[in-house]
Amino acid sequence: MPILLFLIDTSASMSQRTHLGTTYLDIAKGAVETFMKLRARDPASRGDRYMLVTFDEPPYGIKAGWKENHATFMNELKNLQAVGLSTLGQSLRTSFDLLNLNRLVTGIDNYGQVASLGAKGGLWHCYCCPDEICTNQVLNQTGQNCNCSVPTSGDDVFTH
Repeated sequence: MPILLFLIDTSASMSQRTHLGTTYLDIAKGAVETFMKLRARDPASRGDRYMLVTFDEPPYGIKAGWKENHATFMNELKNLQAVGLSTLGQSLRTSFDLLNLNRLVTGIDNYGQVASLGAKGGLWHCYCCPDEICTNQVLNQTGQNCNCSVPTSGDDVFTH
């Protein structure tokens, strides 16, 4: 059962219009609708679940989770508005948290883990151990040693 998560920028800048008069947000919504229509033609898509996350502050950015039906997803997509600020980092974290929660609930994908790293106050921190500087010696929230390493030359995702 594939889970497809759409993270859509709903910051005020998405209300800009193209030379055709369409807003950037309308283009993004149209792209999601087109993708879903094309995907629905594939027989393998019968078990697909969709999630919709926006740049709104948590928890308001979660518009449709994996338990919502297709009609709810489409209704939430249709009602998106371009307001507020761009919170890309928090929105990405919310998206990955949702996916990881789904993985835990369903028991799928338990053979691999991903730690995503981000700059916080000039130091690199790991999301699996957010209160500590990420080194091989710290413990993550589950009490296991974190095997992440400090990112080099722009790398920002490490597996362990």
